[in-house]
Amino acid sequence: MNAVGVGIDLVEVARVIQMLEQHADRAVERLLTDGEREYCFAQARPAVHIAARLAAKEAAFKALSPSGETAYLPWREFEVIRAPDGVPSLRLHGKARETAGRLKVASTMVSLTHTQEHAAAVVILLAE
Repeated sequence: MNAVGVGIDLVEVARVIQMLEQHADRAVERLLTDGEREYCFAQARPAVHIAARLAAKEAAFKALSPSGETAYLPWREFEVIRAPDGVPSLRLHGKARETAGRLKVASTMVSLTHTQEHAAAVVILLAE
């Protein structure tokens, strides 16, 4: 397999907390899929997990950017999912999935990390 795209992003947890305080329902609906929302709000500190998912979505957007077709991809077209053992991966929907198909993306690698203050993600797109 060959890497056809890589992205990285860092999100401040305080900004997510502020966003949730000011625009909770609207922001969550626009940014997270139903599965992401369910997972994040089941955690003790939802903002930390939301921040990690936003970092992953932005990292995925950056990884797809070399295609030149990423002028507008909605946040919900990138979905962070978890395997039963907790390993994160990325599910693409809509235009994000179409763009990945044109790049012949066969799989993705996702790494998430967070502290109390920051969340970061790296996304690598792999093609056969």
